[in-house]
Amino acid sequence: MADDPLINDPEGGLPRLARIMARLRDRETGCPWDIEQDFDSIAPYTIEEAYEVADAIARRDWDGLKGELGDLMFQSVYHAQMAEEAGLFTLDDVLRGIADKMVARHPHVFGDAVIDSAEAQTDAWETLKARERAARAQGGVLDDVPVGHAGLTRAVKLQKRAARVGFDWPEIGQVVAKIAEEAQELTEAAPEDRFEEYGDLLFVMANLARHLDIDPEAALRAANDKFTRRFRSIEAALAAQGRSPADSDLAEMDALWDAAKAAEKAARRG
Repeated sequence: MADDPLINDPEGGLPRLARIMARLRDRETGCPWDIEQDFDSIAPYTIEEAYEVADAIARRDWDGLKGELGDLMFQSVYHAQMAEEAGLFTLDDVLRGIADKMVARHPHVFGDAVIDSAEAQTDAWETLKARERAARAQGGVLDDVPVGHAGLTRAVKLQKRAARVGFDWPEIGQVVAKIAEEAQELTEAAPEDRFEEYGDLLFVMANLARHLDIDPEAALRAANDKFTRRFRSIEAALAAQGRSPADSDLAEMDALWDAAKAAEKAARRG
């Protein structure tokens, strides 16, 4: 094994990674686990790695980001290898495709078009994407919004598409009123209808995020982090007394929560 060229491949980079992936999938000498995988079984790992990239960025862990980007790239190579085995396409096809797409979608960089702002570029990008959908005989406004997106993200994308053809509330107040309406329907719903009504409420909450130009997934991640941080403050305060949350009650923990909240606000003002 010491003379295996893939262990210390001087070519390095993406070509080496692709060759390693091919070796892992080799039916005779590869890894049994990797050989057994297919697109469906690997897709959840791909989504997980994308979230880990976002997490590293949120934590400003730049060394960690390097590793997470590598993990995410490996997922792309994994899917491309399986596609090549199935005779669908190759990794080179993937790379050529994305390169061609970026050139086509940036005519102001690789051509003579003039785009003088990020907002204008966003509008031009969506126009080009609409033409691409039409060329693929996808005429519906919502045709290519990926079903694999996180729920809130997909909701925003669906709403943005609908808004482009005028299907949207023009005022934020109307969205807020709809949230109140959906919340009321949820509280009054029969048990068998609560799942659907809760989904409706989340969908309208995503719409409010869109109107406020807020990424709902990022906002929820921030809320999760805040909850974690403050609950750990509760645990720390109780631990200093030789106790745990199980030894406390809601009133005491609420008071400790408020103290942690006040301390955070004071730190921000300082």
